[in-house]
Amino acid sequence: MAAGLLAGFLLIITHQDAPRSVSRPAPAVWAAEPIQPLVEAPALDPGKVALGKKLFEDVRLSGARKLSCATCHDMASNGSLAGKRMTTMDTLTVFNSGLSSRLGWDGTEPNLQQQARMTLESPMMAQGVSLRRTIGRLANDETISRDFQAIYGGPVDAEGVIDAIVYYERSLVTPGSRFDQWLTGNATAINDREKRGYALFKQLGCVSCHQGRNVGGNLLQKHGVFRPFGSPDPKILRVPSLRNVATTAPYFHDGSAPTLEDAVAKMAASQLNVDLQKREITDLVAFLESLTGNFGGKPVSARR
Repeated sequence: MAAGLLAGFLLIITHQDAPRSVSRPAPAVWAAEPIQPLVEAPALDPGKVALGKKLFEDVRLSGARKLSCATCHDMASNGSLAGKRMTTMDTLTVFNSGLSSRLGWDGTEPNLQQQARMTLESPMMAQGVSLRRTIGRLANDETISRDFQAIYGGPVDAEGVIDAIVYYERSLVTPGSRFDQWLTGNATAINDREKRGYALFKQLGCVSCHQGRNVGGNLLQKHGVFRPFGSPDPKILRVPSLRNVATTAPYFHDGSAPTLEDAVAKMAASQLNVDLQKREITDLVAFLESLTGNFGGKPVSARR
């Protein structure tokens, strides 16, 4: 019994004397957090991914043979638009899009397949030319036809084109952010300012809309709840993912916020009725910057 009391006493003393730390998550502590770490893309058919990349970059899929998916989604930087915006809506990044429950700013596209089809048939891409006709251009390409025969066991068709593009898009995952490293146990991956920013992100309630593996992308919400910002339409927007958000300026559905600091301040005022102090904005931006992941062996970068 004496030995038991001694062991218990030592346990208490050890616990009390142990250095306290709120910076290092215990193993798998992310399971209790509203944000989960991003992992590598699942194993995907490499043939379909390679074909999808070719098609993603192929201007023959546009009516005027001038645009491709890659025109609006620059894969050398942030997966978003690298030049002048072509539509009234800001271009969302294609990185991690396979993790979103719905797609597009208005959330009308339920999955990647539908999103790809709608894009290929959109007035901007099609320019009056039918999808059947643009697909026919690819059928005359011996290399593309050979790839389709080997992968899909048949000729080039719209379903195969869409399927290959979707496979490629599912591969566009950006794991390895410093915040993810912290979530999985690396105490030094983020600094004190970034930790304060994350704590404030949760305290304010930002995390009620921006959570999960994609830090958003799974809800539809009304914007301008307390104060208006940007274009009033559409009234209901899909909450965007905040992965790599530091690289994707400008912000909001209409691109009206030129900087991340501006976007953070306006969102807090509009959605939470909170006027943030300068230090709070700085801390929140620091946290958001820690969400930048890696693609192709290097960090996702801002548009050049």
